[in-house]
Amino acid sequence: MQLGELVFVGLGLYDERDLSLRAVDEIKTADKVFAELYTSLMPGLKTEELERLIGKKVTVISRKILEEEEGQQILQETKQDKVVFLVPGDPMIATTHVDLCIRAKKMGINTRIIHGASIISAIIGLTGLQNYKFGRSVTVPFPENGVTADTSYNVIIENKKRGLHTLCFLDIKTDEKRYMAIKDCLNILLAIEKRKTKNIITLNALAVGVARAGAPNILVKAGCVRELLNHDFGPPPHTIVFPGKLHFMEAEALVTLTGASREILEMT
Repeated sequence: MQLGELVFVGLGLYDERDLSLRAVDEIKTADKVFAELYTSLMPGLKTEELERLIGKKVTVISRKILEEEEGQQILQETKQDKVVFLVPGDPMIATTHVDLCIRAKKMGINTRIIHGASIISAIIGLTGLQNYKFGRSVTVPFPENGVTADTSYNVIIENKKRGLHTLCFLDIKTDEKRYMAIKDCLNILLAIEKRKTKNIITLNALAVGVARAGAPNILVKAGCVRELLNHDFGPPPHTIVFPGKLHFMEAEALVTLTGASREILEMT
C-alpha cells in the first residue's frame, strides 16, 4: 500500500498573510491540515482567518499530542492521505518538529518542507548583526519553584569568550498565556550574575531587545541592560540578543537601525 505524505509548512512570524504562495498551493491540495501554535506566538494570527484564506479546516493540536503522544494523530493520517502540518516560523527550528519528521521518514512516509520566515533571519536583518558572528542560541526559561536554570547564562559566557553574539529565545507557556518579557529575562539573568559573579550580564552590558518581529508595530532597541530594563517594549513576543565582539559595521548598524548610543562604536 502506498503511504501518504507529510508536508511541513512554515507560517512565518505574524499572521496568516506570512504564508508563501507555494505554501498556500500545498495546503489547498491537502486532505488534512494540522497546526501547532504553542512553540511560538504569532500575535496577529486568527485561526478563522487562516481557514478562510486556505479554504480548509485546520485542526490545532496540543503540546501533549505532539510531544507526549509523539504526533501519532498526525502520523496515522499520513498513512493514506496528504497531510499539511502548519508551524510558526520556519518548520525545523523547533526540535519537536525534527523529531516528527524523523518518525515519519522511518515509517516510510514521504516528507517535504515549505519554509517560512524565521525569527533567526529576522533578528539578523533587524539588528544588522552579521549572521556568521552568531554562536549557539538558547532559551531563557521561566524559573520553576524558585530555581533558575543557569544554562542560558553559561551559553552567553561561552559565546562571548569567542566574540560571538547570543540569540536568546524567551520562554512562552501558551496554555497559561504566559509570555516572558525582556524585562523579566534581564532580571533572571541579573540574578544568576549575582550568584556567578562572572561580570557578564551587568547593568552596563550591551543587549538588543526585539519585540513582535514581523508585525506592523515591531520595536527594536539596543542599549545597556539598565536602559532596556526601563524601556517599554509592549506586548509579546520578545527576543533578546547579547552581542559579542562587534565589527565596525555592526556597531554602525546598531546605532542606525536600533537607536543605540554612538558610544558603542568604541566597542569595535
